[in-house]
Amino acid sequence: MNTFFLAGHAKLPQGMAARNLYDSITITLELDQKYGVIIDASCTLATEHGREFIRQLLRGYSLNDGLEPLIQRVKGHYKGKAGQAILAALKDVHTQYEMVLS
Repeated sequence: MNTFFLAGHAKLPQGMAARNLYDSITITLELDQKYGVIIDASCTLATEHGREFIRQLLRGYSLNDGLEPLIQRVKGHYKGKAGQAILAALKDVHTQYEMVLS
């Protein structure tokens, strides 16, 4: 197997449907070991459509290219209430990635 798994977490804002299920959002990534490319992704948004949308936004991006381009991609396309929580969870998972590299 040439991949590994990481997870990032962040608090969800009040008034979200997902908040009825979870206090926080979790983003999980399956990453290529050599290039840091996101092979697959999931998150704990409440709707299947939201989860699939985030999955499509993240897949194919290499964390070796830094976090800022990925943040801009998410900001440019995701306009839901969980936007800040998603970005915080991505920052958390990127921190985990940097720890794996060191």
